[in-house]
Amino acid sequence: MAFRGKLNVIYGTIYNSAIRNWRQPNCKYSTTCTVKSKSDLKSKYDVIIVGAGHNGLVSAAYLQEAGLSVCVLERRHIIGGAAVTEEIIPGFKFSRASYVLSLLRPKIVQDLELKKYGLEVYLRDPSSYTPLLKPGGRDGKARSLLLHRDSKKTAESIAQFSQKDAKNWFEYEKQLEHIVSAIEPLMDTAPVHLPSVMANNIRDQLKSLPAIFTLLKSFKSLGKETDAFYELMTAPTTKILDKWFESEPLKATLATDSVIGAMISPKTPGSGYVLLHHVMGELEGVKGAWGIVKGGMGAVSQSIANCAVDRGASIFTEAPVQEILTSDNSVKGVLLQDGTAIEAKAVLSNATPKVTYLDLLPEGNLPEDLMTEIRNFDYTSPVTKINVALKELPNFVADPNIRKNEVMPHHRATIHLNCEHSDLIHDGFLDAQAGRFSSKPMIEMVIPTSLDPTMAPPGCHVCLLFTQYTPYHLADGQEWDDHNRNKYADTVFDDIERYAPGFKASVVGRDILTPPDLEKTFNLTGGNIFHGTMGLDQLYMSRPTTRLSNYTSPVRGLYLCGSGAHPGGGVMGSAGRLAAMATLSHFKKKYVKQNSKK
Repeated sequence: MAFRGKLNVIYGTIYNSAIRNWRQPNCKYSTTCTVKSKSDLKSKYDVIIVGAGHNGLVSAAYLQEAGLSVCVLERRHIIGGAAVTEEIIPGFKFSRASYVLSLLRPKIVQDLELKKYGLEVYLRDPSSYTPLLKPGGRDGKARSLLLHRDSKKTAESIAQFSQKDAKNWFEYEKQLEHIVSAIEPLMDTAPVHLPSVMANNIRDQLKSLPAIFTLLKSFKSLGKETDAFYELMTAPTTKILDKWFESEPLKATLATDSVIGAMISPKTPGSGYVLLHHVMGELEGVKGAWGIVKGGMGAVSQSIANCAVDRGASIFTEAPVQEILTSDNSVKGVLLQDGTAIEAKAVLSNATPKVTYLDLLPEGNLPEDLMTEIRNFDYTSPVTKINVALKELPNFVADPNIRKNEVMPHHRATIHLNCEHSDLIHDGFLDAQAGRFSSKPMIEMVIPTSLDPTMAPPGCHVCLLFTQYTPYHLADGQEWDDHNRNKYADTVFDDIERYAPGFKASVVGRDILTPPDLEKTFNLTGGNIFHGTMGLDQLYMSRPTTRLSNYTSPVRGLYLCGSGAHPGGGVMGSAGRLAAMATLSHFKKKYVKQNSKK
């Protein structure tokens, strides 16, 4: 398989012929039968979607079902954006960027019949595992913390460290569930668009009423938890967790969800919302559950693409867009890098706001003050993703393997390393603020082959490391060259070795994606996995800016359908669906107006 962009892949030895010759069986649906040949590209469509990330594919499926002719143009050789599966090392298939599933909206799964189109998910239980380097807890013998879907089992594990915490766990979970239930409808509806509310045009004001009613209903549903919700939105995570719990392994483990993908510390005001964002998911009807997708995260994108194509949409890879064509402040289509011009009545961009409005849209289409707002949108990212091929399963000192290479329950969880204390996370954040990568990185390890063995050769495993904190720009003018990439990866591997001796010897190869690499490979501005930070100033009616928060823009026919729009990042699909609804609404009005003149 050919790969584009600069990779940092270290190939290890493929040590027997069975591994050399092993390949994953063909799936019922494949990229080859979904993507069309460039010769099939037409000169005109109703809608062009820039980028075949999961949100763009969701938009395509909804718009094509509504009767519009839809074309999706992807610059890479493979669909999926950041939700992609790639065979980086022969025989090993990686969820190369995003790696676990929970936030995909149930309505989208149902509307697009994604199970019919190939989506299969393994629910994880336990969900979280935090091994300790030194025994601790109430009796000094506790070696690890396991969080299960069953609250009673979780309480038993927590009780090793604190009886009080075990008792409070139930109330903590109950409060979070209540808050999530109240605000969840906001994830499936467009935000209140303040410019419309404040407009003198009563028609625009009336259009805003459904969003206002949904917002008011959600706040009313909060009831007695309104104060707790406000605190989650504004307070540091450490303040919230300190009110509930006293044991550090538990607090540090929970705190990871408040900083994941964000250049913030658990001590940063407002970090509580990021925690809340990551517990809003649902899988197989189980609230808050996270799962491993069979075939990797690319299978999520593939199932959506299968639906879109089955409905009649056309998807093209290796078709990078150079410019969004406009005339009289209206979209006219796109120009590809090879010089091909394609006409369209509407263009939806699955790219980041920066790429969409500053790189692809010609200057002069947006007011200068709006351009300034877009330039100031924050994309700071602390993430380096490391994908690792292993010839055997990690063996943790805290919970040794019963038999060599046999999967144990904790291997199926998200494994949290360097999370014995919240201060370790905060110290890593401080390192990044000084332009250094963390000396004790926060590491989330996921081993998808513990549930889906099809991702690696027999007996081997795929290990996905989501690590923080790594700044985009290193201090003293240093670059993220091969030396610094490997220096950081070695730091991560050295720490894993302390928890699971023998890990480094089991490594067959690795793929290192620092923030600049994530930007270059996946077109993620700043390497930010959310298409922009999820701070309070960049959420809901302010995402990406107040004037652009309804998926439209001053350029008629141009829409933003990626994670830079509400409700933000994660493999959620909601931004794609809501942008499609906004597009369809305007198309209907246009067609009614045209038909009335005939």
